[in-house]
Amino acid sequence: MSLIILLVLFAAILALCFAAFNYFSMKRLSEGSEQMQEIAAAIRVGANAFINYEYKILYLTVVVVSAVLAVLTTWHAAVALVIGSIMSGLAGLIGMKSATYSNVRVTNRALESRNIGETVKVAFRGSSVMGLSVGGFALLGLFIVYYVFGIRMGQAAETEASYINLLGLAINPFTMTLSGYALGCSMVAMFNRVGGGIYTKAADMGADLVGKTEAHIPEDDPRNPATIADNVGDNVGDVAGLGSDLLESYVGAIASGIILAYHMFSKSVAEGTGMTAELLNRLVTFPMIFVAIGLIACVAGIASLLLRPKLSDDPHKDLNASTYVAAGVTILAGFVVSWAMFGGQDAALLRATLGFGAGFVSPWIASTIGVVSGVLIGMVAEFYTSAEFEPTRRLAQASLEGPALTITQGLALGMKSTMAPCIILGMGIIFSYYAAGMYGVAMAAMGMLSFVSATVTVDSYGPIADNAGGIAEMTGLDPEVRRITDTLDSVGNTTAAIGKGFAIGSGALAALALMISYLYSFNDFNTPLILNIIKPMTLAGAVIGGALPFLFSGILIEAVAKAARKMVDEVRRQFREIPGLLSGEAKPDYKTCIEISSKGAIGEMKMPSLLAILVPVACGFLLGPHFVGGLIIGSTICAIMIAIFAGNAGGAWDNGKKYIETGAIEGHDRHSAAHDAAIIGDTVGDPLKDTVGPCLDIFIKMMATVSLVTVAVFANNNLLAWLGITL
Repeated sequence: MSLIILLVLFAAILALCFAAFNYFSMKRLSEGSEQMQEIAAAIRVGANAFINYEYKILYLTVVVVSAVLAVLTTWHAAVALVIGSIMSGLAGLIGMKSATYSNVRVTNRALESRNIGETVKVAFRGSSVMGLSVGGFALLGLFIVYYVFGIRMGQAAETEASYINLLGLAINPFTMTLSGYALGCSMVAMFNRVGGGIYTKAADMGADLVGKTEAHIPEDDPRNPATIADNVGDNVGDVAGLGSDLLESYVGAIASGIILAYHMFSKSVAEGTGMTAELLNRLVTFPMIFVAIGLIACVAGIASLLLRPKLSDDPHKDLNASTYVAAGVTILAGFVVSWAMFGGQDAALLRATLGFGAGFVSPWIASTIGVVSGVLIGMVAEFYTSAEFEPTRRLAQASLEGPALTITQGLALGMKSTMAPCIILGMGIIFSYYAAGMYGVAMAAMGMLSFVSATVTVDSYGPIADNAGGIAEMTGLDPEVRRITDTLDSVGNTTAAIGKGFAIGSGALAALALMISYLYSFNDFNTPLILNIIKPMTLAGAVIGGALPFLFSGILIEAVAKAARKMVDEVRRQFREIPGLLSGEAKPDYKTCIEISSKGAIGEMKMPSLLAILVPVACGFLLGPHFVGGLIIGSTICAIMIAIFAGNAGGAWDNGKKYIETGAIEGHDRHSAAHDAAIIGDTVGDPLKDTVGPCLDIFIKMMATVSLVTVAVFANNNLLAWLGITL
């Protein structure tokens, strides 16, 4: 086995070892008073109970899907799907456990030190376990798939559709195996994001609508029965769901480049343009080596913050510095990787067969475009969601005029915020294509996620800080402690919006690369690779596909509303029927609220989770590959807009509320009508930013992956083909 491939294994083990070190270092810290430990334990028990029950349903689905996949495609793909689901599931589980142990330690450090910088370090150490687990488990699984199936079983050397499956169909074995691995990661991401998103927002909305706006008690007040469920939701939705989500994006971006390389090789052979097997091998290994270097860079970036003797009182600056170190090292080391992989190749051959416009540096340029695009999209998200900038402050001012104008202003902000990220994405697609052809577009997606461990670490820090603030409020700690945790939490809302921007941006690029591989899969390599949008079947698919993200989003919002309605009724009942609850003389029934969120999430997550699997398969067998091609294009374009809108509008509503709570608007504080209006805006934004937006990027990639996996079956075996109808 090539020593260079061992770099992938080394990077994975390094990241997982560093994650283990940070986990046990964090657990050695004090949990504080007995009351603090009791509340933290309740959050931990609730989170573990939900994730365990959710995983039972998830892995039952995995078994069924893998069995179907083994029949329709190959048994190798079915095994790879199971491996992908295990790696993604482990990352989400370990990251969530770290968050439920670190939250109370963050509270205690704020209490003991009264220092923002020291408190940030504890939260960051806990969140780094999630970030490093994402990169580590993703690459470990990729190494296993590549080594076992690609090298030991010789699939990597097979460039033709040489495997005959149980249905008698000829399939390229390695691309199908890799697609199976990506699909396994996607399934876990979808279940964790949808289930966790419904859980956390049902609890959050119930707590806010009754506790804040009706009873006028503070956020996370121990008298509010939904408080523990709200904090549990932060862990299952914004930590476990987030980790599985970006792991899936990470794997999808890498897989899209590798699969595309095989299709481009077959096209080159058909056209006689001269691509060699050696060049194919370099195209396959380049993305794996690049992300391995990126993961090592993330270890350096995370360590740069943790090893710094003293942090500033500006958490955002310190967190950004960690991310920029990881991104910068990735870009610099990526140039070396590009030179090592393609430096000795003939520039004319690279241009003729792959569209490399700048010789050996072409894939590096495309990857760097992805990195820069991701950072720019993050900056746009920060501009629209941070209270440091005018859009969110203007939204907070609108709350002085009531809930209606708060909602109206937030909708306008979210809609306007979609333009700049889409321009960045569009320019990224154009420039990466001119740099390195369609392979360059896949490399841009891979580059955007090459330092994913750093971005997930920064993103996961937010829910931990939010939980820490909740524990401080529930235990009645000094207001100075809550001020520190609120500062961390406000920054966390902005970093979450940035993370969502990264996810949808990379998801769009990865879906496009998978779309190209999808077209290669059912078209003859001698024909031009064109999806004719004017053809009735393709156009119809695009129109219906454009409606799918709206249907998906509507189902999710309705699911949150159903569960939230039950939560509101329960909180009102307890306030009404438990004597002395609002006066603090009696304790609320937290357990019932946790059960409502759990049952609501588990009951409502099945339909939207399966939608991305069932729709493309059903449409493929009924209407054929051109309809599904249009379906993917329409879904991807609309999902990008909705996801950006949802994330930025929701983040701005949340931070606008927090801006008022800081007393920044004179005469309007937590007990004002303006604050009540801001809470309504935040409640409307909750299912948008934490359920709809994060799930849409998984939705489009999962549709593209499922279509790519099954097109070999339905390309010539669909209702229209059987009836002899051509549209």
